[in-house]
Parts: sequence; C-alpha cells; structure tokens
Amino acid sequence: MQRGNVKLDHLTFLHAMQYMAENSCRWRAMPKEFDKWSALYRRFRYWIDIGVFDRIEKHLKSQAVNIKEIKIFALDRTYIKVHPDGTGAPKKRTASHWQK
Repeated sequence: MQRGNVKLDHLTFLHAMQYMAENSCRWRAMPKEFDKWSALYRRFRYWIDIGVFDRIEKHLKSQAVNIKEIKIFALDRTYIKVHPDGTGAPKKRTASHWQK
C-alpha cells in the first residue's frame, strides 16, 4: 500500500519500466504519460533499496516460473564531437606546409 501524497500508482510505474526496457530510453526521455521522469527514477531507486525487485524474482522462482538470468547492458547515447586531430587519423599535409 502506498503512503503519502502519491500521484504515480504502482501499475503505471510498472508500465513505465516495461516501456523503458522495450525502448531502451533514458529517464529524461520517458513520455509525459508516465509522470515526471524524476518521480519514476526516485521510485525505481527506492524499490531497489528496499529489495522489491529481488522479492518479485524470488516469488516468481518459487512459483516454478522459468526465469533466465538477465544481464543489463546500458549504453549512454551522449554524443561528444572530437576534433579531427584527436581521432588518430593521418593528417593531410600539402607540399606548401613542408616548405615553410
């Protein structure tokens, strides 16, 4: 049971987690229909801290549901432009460059 002034219910939160897993999106890129990204992240961190996901996994295993071990690999989509000199590519030099 949720306590306090909670706008985000558990079902909506679980749908948001499913959306995130299916679309590999970042927290800030979550659609507005799931509420603020920061509220989702705080709920996610809280559930990890109190072991909700671990209890769900144990319960499913106790019900003889075959769960494969899932390893999550996340990539940050940050784009950083590198100067051409920093790429290690050979530099194009003209004959006039060497005559100086």
